[in-house]
Amino acid sequence: MSYALDGAIAWVRLDRPHRLNAVTAGLVDDLLDAFDRARSDGARVVILAGTGRAFCAGFDLKDFTPDETLDDARVRLQRLQDVTRRTLSYPGPVIAAVHGYAIGAGAEFALACDLVIASADAVFAFPEVEVGLSSTNGASAILPRLVGPLRAKELVLLGERFGADRAYELGLVTRVVPDGAHEAAAAEIAERLVARPAGALRLAKRLIDEGSEMSIAEALDAEVDIALSTLGTGEPQVATSAFRER
Repeated sequence: MSYALDGAIAWVRLDRPHRLNAVTAGLVDDLLDAFDRARSDGARVVILAGTGRAFCAGFDLKDFTPDETLDDARVRLQRLQDVTRRTLSYPGPVIAAVHGYAIGAGAEFALACDLVIASADAVFAFPEVEVGLSSTNGASAILPRLVGPLRAKELVLLGERFGADRAYELGLVTRVVPDGAHEAAAAEIAERLVARPAGALRLAKRLIDEGSEMSIAEALDAEVDIALSTLGTGEPQVATSAFRER
């Protein structure tokens, strides 16, 4: 795992290029440590990327232990789920900068991020069923919310690979950029986010994440609570130009 702090932006890079950044227990531990370090450093935005030729090619089957007990497997899988927990609970936006393969767990890591910038060469898939496994990292809840239950079943049951443009059409990707431009595009967006009031940004992320599980009536009340919270941050309340012109 590679970690670097650039001002208020933390760069977290999966760094097993010889295995296309395939997931092992060690990589999961390092990724969780990186999120904890970013929070400790006060990073306003985290960018998650991959070194080498891919973002993440999914589970490394060479890391599989055939004599693993069910209790050991539960501990390992809960640790893997912590990646999504850390991503969703991070106080600022988390941006996935995806290129090459984003397969299985790699696609699921991206799903949990707030924004996904994909290089035109990115390839996504959820192939777990094909190899006798099941989805992890909250994909069973996040994927249907993004694409709808019917499309989610198509993606998971068939496990077919699809490119960046198709991912954009499905609503899994924020932007598609030319090959190799994913990190620069993610950095540009991160700089724009850092320039925004931290409290308002944090609360906006929280409201959208929690609002997706609320009724409209509950969301209306939550919006009032969040609006009052923004007033209590001490950050400047800047009127838009359209409002000032009235």
